[in-house]
Amino acid sequence: MTTFYLANTGESLDIDIRQLVIAGWAGRVQAAIDEHIEELKAIGVTPPSATPLFYRVAANQLATAPTIQVLGGQTSGEVEVVLIGSTEGTLVGIGSDHTDREAEAWSVAHSKQVCAKPVGAQVWRLDQVIDHWDELQMASYATIDGQEALYQEGPVTGLLHPAELLKRFGLDKPELAPGQAMLCGTLPVIGELRPADAFRMVLKDPVTGLELQHRYDIQTLPVIA
Repeated sequence: MTTFYLANTGESLDIDIRQLVIAGWAGRVQAAIDEHIEELKAIGVTPPSATPLFYRVAANQLATAPTIQVLGGQTSGEVEVVLIGSTEGTLVGIGSDHTDREAEAWSVAHSKQVCAKPVGAQVWRLDQVIDHWDELQMASYATIDGQEALYQEGPVTGLLHPAELLKRFGLDKPELAPGQAMLCGTLPVIGELRPADAFRMVLKDPVTGLELQHRYDIQTLPVIA
């Protein structure tokens, strides 16, 4: 059971996450999709068979803890909007599709499963932001050698609108069933994909002035042969 908190009221919602989906290659503009494909081709990742693709990940990989542990030094985060189904409707959060880049070179699907998916505990209701969805802004910051630097930044208009994304997932309306969670795609990286000691994600709503944030530390475990 995972506890989330509505950012504007503090109300807690306990949700049993039973299905976790990663929406890959979920850009709204083909040029942005191609840019991300080229980023990953540079590290040996095979281009997708179609876009978007919906990768299934073990539900227990969703984590709200402030620290994750990863194997080896070739992992990195990606800021993503997260949709979470609850008995009170679909919620919006911020998360990271933390991925093993070494494994990604031989199997994207397997690389998604290797690392935990950090998600912030504070959320909004989707119905509170969907009418001005395209105003939302995302950003991520990577801490490397003690210095935090901007890693990704841009509007959600670079990604499919939730209504269209969930339609392509096979749903008639932009609403996930209780216990479903979906990471909804990422933005191009500023510079190169690179590992970090910590990763911070931000989702801003300029209309209300509210924002969601989550930061997590990355502990790297040694690879023993």
